[in-house]
Amino acid sequence: MHLASSHLPGITLVTIAGEVDAASSGHLETYLDRVRRGLDEHLIIDVSRLAFLDSSGLSVLLAAATLARAHGADVHLAGLRPSVARLLQITGTVELVRIHGHVRQAVAAVQARRDPAAFGRAEPPEAV
Repeated sequence: MHLASSHLPGITLVTIAGEVDAASSGHLETYLDRVRRGLDEHLIIDVSRLAFLDSSGLSVLLAAATLARAHGADVHLAGLRPSVARLLQITGTVELVRIHGHVRQAVAAVQARRDPAAFGRAEPPEAV
């Protein structure tokens, strides 16, 4: 498993590549706890390169979603592969996280939630 992270205003973005199973899920949990700047930050997880997720990895994602919701934030998963999407669907996890096709869609969703009035509002015309 390979993990990487970056930050945007109000967002921690984590990329997971490889497999998350019983041997690596503890590392994922520790990593998520360490890279978040605040519990009220939204967590966007790019899972487009996640090849396998077992129940222990699913448990880590559920714990992260529960913690985020308790602090007014959400966990967003972007780029689900079919096998991971199926696991989330079967277990009902899709009800607890937000699903997006791409990271940019997840970022836009968080930004819209943070400032809904800004979306759809036209920029003022420039002075001539």
